Amino acid sequence: MDAWPACAVPDLPGRGEPLRLFDTAAQAVRATAPGGTATLYVCGITPYDATHLGHAGTYLAFDLVQRMWRDAGHEVHYVQNVTDVDDPLLDRAARTGENWMSLAEREIQLFRDDMTALRVLPPDEYVGVVEAVPEITESIERLLEEGNAYRLDDDVYFPVSAAPGFGTESNYDRDTMLALFGERGGDPDRPGKQDSLDSLLWRGRRPGEPYWDTGIGAGRPGWHIECSVIALNRLGMDFDVQGGGSDLIFPHHEHSAAHAEALTGTTPFAGHYVHAGMIGLDGEKMSKSRGNLVLVSKLRAAGVDPMAVRLALLDGHYRADREWTGGRLPAAEARLHRWRAAAALPAAPTSDKLLAEVRRSLADDLDTPSALAAIDRWAAGALDAPATEGDPAAPGAVAKLVDGLLGVAL
Repeated sequence: MDAWPACAVPDLPGRGEPLRLFDTAAQAVRATAPGGTATLYVCGITPYDATHLGHAGTYLAFDLVQRMWRDAGHEVHYVQNVTDVDDPLLDRAARTGENWMSLAEREIQLFRDDMTALRVLPPDEYVGVVEAVPEITESIERLLEEGNAYRLDDDVYFPVSAAPGFGTESNYDRDTMLALFGERGGDPDRPGKQDSLDSLLWRGRRPGEPYWDTGIGAGRPGWHIECSVIALNRLGMDFDVQGGGSDLIFPHHEHSAAHAEALTGTTPFAGHYVHAGMIGLDGEKMSKSRGNLVLVSKLRAAGVDPMAVRLALLDGHYRADREWTGGRLPAAEARLHRWRAAAALPAAPTSDKLLAEVRRSLADDLDTPSALAAIDRWAAGALDAPATEGDPAAPGAVAKLVDGLLGVAL
């Protein structure tokens, strides 16, 4: 599957600092330690509705991870999946009478367009579950052969007993896991399971649902095994960062890690588990199921500058749950106007210290509020100074650093 086009990223003087990120498993900010090539897997969309600001905030966070690694001198191998066959997609298609494949194709293209407009760097490998079914099936067959999966009617389940470290990614207790499992696509109350937390690897054929004829029977993959296999087969074990929204901590990332560890007999699945906070509207998490979405595509259609949307999302720490309030976008538009005015001056205060300050802020667990505040101070100083004073190279240098590190085109 094709991703979206990459925007150019300017080279900046010197080298950035090593990136430190909060690791959910360790419950601490830790240095990432990539080799020459940093490796990143971020869970992609289920394409049954358009990109909302919660999606955008998550993918912007991992866009910054890419930019910081590149600024520090690393190549980046980035993989993202698309869950282009799953219950929410099929349910939406059934309600609207649309073919599920057509619905997925349309929403994936809209997501590509939104990511392009927001200047999010694309993955090197953009993998749909549909195209990955053969490799997923092969992995489920291995789990069955090795006694790390069991059949229940026409379905196949993963027993959490096959994962001695189960729970160490999320750090949740069993009661919390059970509650979240039921809320987020699990089936803790299904009779016949060995453990209520066992997760579905393969869903046997159901009337009216798409299916594949395979060695384990007719059906389609479960959710968690998809990401396990797609990541394993492209990045291997112990890749640098597994990313997504905080609503994926459990069950998705916990089970994905458990499946991968059972397949390989080694740990860990990822060196860091990094999660972005939720974006809310009117006191509730923005989500398709609640219908309280602010859509990137609708903002674009209304003439909102995507760079203002990007700045509005960056004006808050990526790990923090935050509200999309009425004043957030106008404040970002005003900030963008000030930055562009300062970057257009014939001369401005020198930018060497600013580059170091922005790098230092972003290296500290992507502290975007501090980075934005530093650029605000520079822009205010530039706009307050006589136009003929200062460094003629500074406006262009600041525009490059804002583009290179924050992805905002001035």
